[in-house]
Amino acid sequence: MRRGGWYRGKRVLVTGHTGFKGGWLVRMLALAGARVCGYALPAEPGSVFALCGGCRGEEGDIRDFARLRSLFAEFRPECVFHLAAQPIVLEGYRAPRETYEINGMGTVNLLECIRLSGCVRSALLVTTDKVYAESAAPHAEDAPLDGYDPYANSKSWCELAAACYARCYLRGRTALSVMRAGNALGGGDIAPGRILPDCIRAARKGETIAVRSPDSVRPYQHVFDVLAAYLAVARAQAEEPSLAGAYNVGPDASGCLTTGQLADLFCAAWEGASWKAEPSADARPHESPALRLDGGKLRRAFGISPRRTAEDAVRDAVAWERARAAGEGMARFADAQLTRYFSEGDMF
Repeated sequence: MRRGGWYRGKRVLVTGHTGFKGGWLVRMLALAGARVCGYALPAEPGSVFALCGGCRGEEGDIRDFARLRSLFAEFRPECVFHLAAQPIVLEGYRAPRETYEINGMGTVNLLECIRLSGCVRSALLVTTDKVYAESAAPHAEDAPLDGYDPYANSKSWCELAAACYARCYLRGRTALSVMRAGNALGGGDIAPGRILPDCIRAARKGETIAVRSPDSVRPYQHVFDVLAAYLAVARAQAEEPSLAGAYNVGPDASGCLTTGQLADLFCAAWEGASWKAEPSADARPHESPALRLDGGKLRRAFGISPRRTAEDAVRDAVAWERARAAGEGMARFADAQLTRYFSEGDMF
C-alpha cells in the first residue's frame, strides 16, 4: 500500500478500532499515511490493536453522545468508518436491550455527530449479512431488511436510520454508504462464539473442538478482502458522491462453506487438531441455517473481487497465532501480512 494515495494526510475516525476488524483497519490506514483517531472501549488483551496499535486511541462508549460530539469537534474527521458495535449473535439473545442501545442508538449518535459537525466528506457504516430477512437464496442489496435475532435486527434498524439521515440531512454534504459483510476471518480475532477463535482456543489447550451447527452455511472471507472493500468505497464516494449506497461484501460461491468445512480447513492447518459436533439442544437460540451474499453490485461498481480464499484466511490466522505464541513483534508481523496482500494491487 503506497503512502501517496488518497488517504495520505486525511483525518480518519474509526469507531470500534479495538475490535477485530477495527484493529486491522487502523493498521491499514496507518500504512496508507492517514491521520487516524480511534474511538472505542478499551482493547482486550491479545487483540490486534492491543498487540499492534496503529493510531491514537480515545476510550469511550458509542452511547456517550456528549463524549463523541466533543471528539468530532476536536478532531474534525474528513472520513469516518463506523465499526463500534455489540457484534455477537448469542450475546444479542442474552442482552437484547443493551444490544439495541449500542448498535441502534450508538449509530444514531454517530450520524448526529456527522450531521452537526459538517466536516465529514465520506462516511461508511458497517452492518452485517444478517440484516436481511432469512432466505436460502443469495441476498442482493434490494432484499428486505428484517434481521431475525436481536443482533441482526438492531443492525437492520441501523440501516434504516442511516438511510433517513442520508435523505434528510447529509445529501450534498456527506457521502454515506452501508457495507454488509459476511464472516471475516484472519489473525487476531479473539471474540467468543466465533468459529475460528473457538478453534484456536481449543487447539491451544489440546482439546477437541466443539462445533456448533456444523451444517450451517456462511459466507466466509479473508478480513483483508473485507477491509480493502471498505477503503475503496469510502474513497470512491468521496470523489463521486453518486456512488454512495448499500453494498454487500461477500466471497464467491467457493467461500460459502459449512461450519464443519471451515473446521476441516483449520484442522488441516493446525497439526493434531480435531473437531466434533456440539450436541444439539432444544433450547439453543435460533441461528439461520444458511447465509449467502450476492456481491455483484460491488464488482460492477468498483471491480472488487476477493483476492484470498477462506483457506488462505485460516492459514493466515494460524500463522498469526504461531507468531504471537513465539513472542514475535506483532506490529511488524501484521505489516508484513498487509504488505504481501497489497502488493497485488494498490487500491488507495
